Amino acid sequence: MSENKGENESVGVGENENERHNKSVQKITHPFHEEHPLVLVAEQSNEGLKAYCDGCRELLSTPCFTCIHCNYHLHKQCAEVPLYLPNHPLHPQHSHLGLFLRQRPYPNDQVVYGCALCKEKRNMFFYECCSCYFSLDIKCAKLSSSYKFNQQSKHHIHKHSLIFIESPMAIDVLKEFNCSWCYEPLTNFVYFCSECPILFILHKKCLDELPTEINHPSHHIHPLFLYHRVRDLFCNLCQKQHSGPFYGCSLCHFNINIGCALPMSIVEDKSRHQHPFTLLRRRGSFICDACDTEGNFVSYICSTCNIMVHKKCTSLPRIIKFSRHDHCIFHKYFLKDLTRQVCKICFKEVKLDRGSYSCRKPGCNYVVHVNCVLEDDDLYKVIEEEKQWEELYEKSMQSSIIHVIEVNEAREATKIEHFSHQHCLVLANKMEREIERKCDGCMLSISPLFYYCSECPFFLHKTCVELPRIKQHWFRQSNATLNFKGFLKCSFCCRPCSGFFYTIRRYLQMCLMCAKVVDIIECEGHQHFLFFDFKCKENCNGCGIRCWHGAFKCGKCKFVLDFACLTLPHSSFHKIDEHMLKLTYHDDKEKSYCDICEQERDPSLWYYSCSICDTSAHPKCVLGQFPFLNDGITWDDVDHPHTHDLNFFRKAEGYPECFRCGKLCQEEILKCGESTCNYIIHCKCRDY
Repeated sequence: MSENKGENESVGVGENENERHNKSVQKITHPFHEEHPLVLVAEQSNEGLKAYCDGCRELLSTPCFTCIHCNYHLHKQCAEVPLYLPNHPLHPQHSHLGLFLRQRPYPNDQVVYGCALCKEKRNMFFYECCSCYFSLDIKCAKLSSSYKFNQQSKHHIHKHSLIFIESPMAIDVLKEFNCSWCYEPLTNFVYFCSECPILFILHKKCLDELPTEINHPSHHIHPLFLYHRVRDLFCNLCQKQHSGPFYGCSLCHFNINIGCALPMSIVEDKSRHQHPFTLLRRRGSFICDACDTEGNFVSYICSTCNIMVHKKCTSLPRIIKFSRHDHCIFHKYFLKDLTRQVCKICFKEVKLDRGSYSCRKPGCNYVVHVNCVLEDDDLYKVIEEEKQWEELYEKSMQSSIIHVIEVNEAREATKIEHFSHQHCLVLANKMEREIERKCDGCMLSISPLFYYCSECPFFLHKTCVELPRIKQHWFRQSNATLNFKGFLKCSFCCRPCSGFFYTIRRYLQMCLMCAKVVDIIECEGHQHFLFFDFKCKENCNGCGIRCWHGAFKCGKCKFVLDFACLTLPHSSFHKIDEHMLKLTYHDDKEKSYCDICEQERDPSLWYYSCSICDTSAHPKCVLGQFPFLNDGITWDDVDHPHTHDLNFFRKAEGYPECFRCGKLCQEEILKCGESTCNYIIHCKCRDY
């Protein structure tokens, strides 16, 4: 570096060993670190230098310069880069000004610089034009003399001038990118835009060999002209959104993406289909043999199999794992061995002489339409071999039992360690005393068989203990992880809950009752099967509330249910009636009232009733506001002004006054967890 000051001083006669050593050390003063000199470290010590270079932000290696007073380090090659680059080929607009070396600002600085070549914003040395915002990272700026750049050329397809690069693979950073049009890896000869904020780089053949004007059979009245779109545009042929190059007619607002306009003549991928597909242009429509939907103008045929498909269907995956089915499913063009089938997603008929996905397991007649199962990328995973999925499935099904301590003669675990509790749990068949206990996992009443803790009041159903810690859930393709918490709000039924819940992708929390619901169900309140529709936004027939994030619906009629109604207990006790109240699905009366709150009740919605006493009530009045919360849990869902944690209880002894409204606490309460504090409020007063 031209301004760096090097020192290699001679050793004087009579000087001691330390003085001779200090004067033989090479030092520099760097313009970005003028407060201390930097000392050259020529060889790696045994301990190693566990630091990063402040110039290129890569792991430090020798030779390097380092500051002995503070944590500042530079590779020797980074310390010696020139402070000024004249006439850089990537910035011909201001070639007379050159580029100046700069240091990245601190993180709290609002100025953000992006490299014109790699488009990254990294905290490292960079070169900058003093007249505009053009900048290059130190890595991208260090181009050797073998890199060939030509002067900019203007193309009508792009708003900026493009730079021709003859050997892009010689530039390391470009090896990571693909062509912005065809999405294939870069090869020799590309065009590059240094002005676009988003990387724009094209094969020479993509830009130079594409015709600027074509006549297409799909739009024969006008020619179509080539242009480029940064944002997505709707293609009139494949009916999908695309960005990049398009052929379009501005008079008719007709557009087709380049893949549909100039399709490949032969498509061959033996991992998807054993024979090559050949392009067949035809006017008019056809029915695709792979997905059983209509196509226009561009089709591909396999003469060996005698099938005609869309271009997109030439690459359908052979095997996928769909989140809503336990086994892998396979694509087939014909289903010979089955009788009439309905799609297990949309519940419409699947034509046996058209393509579909189906399960190969004996006795499993799971069949789905191609477009139904591939609609959402989050719900399926491409599997290269069936054995691959079986291995993944075995790894995912982890037990929630940490350690089995004792077993009985039937090899049944009688004493265990479980992830949800700090003490050992013991298997039991019945309670020692006739008291009402709830399972701390699912919040339902304890029934045989169950595990209990001998040191504290903690109970779990045997079925809850044996739940897998990690499982595949039909709602998403990613794993669901079992957790235990005192308080959570279920993302599906929207109820506050205690106990076990499954977490999907960190942001979805599913209570145990919702987790047990399968995607295709039979419901006592309806005569047909119900299936989950992710796009459903209709009103629930159980409670009348709008479903915004999908719901279970009937394929034959307009019946819809949300998770909250689907997981209601079939029966429940309430002090208003000596008999068990049963969940009831319809009321023939024109006008009905709730016998608990004495308010009018909609007879078309679900309710609880006693057929003997003619009692009827709203579900929320029978179950209470928080039926699935444990007494004593810390309430996390309120931003209260009280300084201590608040604990939930169903009732308070002595009916004290609420600190918020002043009325007696005869319902669910939140009470201060500190023994010396008597703060108490109604749950319903928590948000006021």
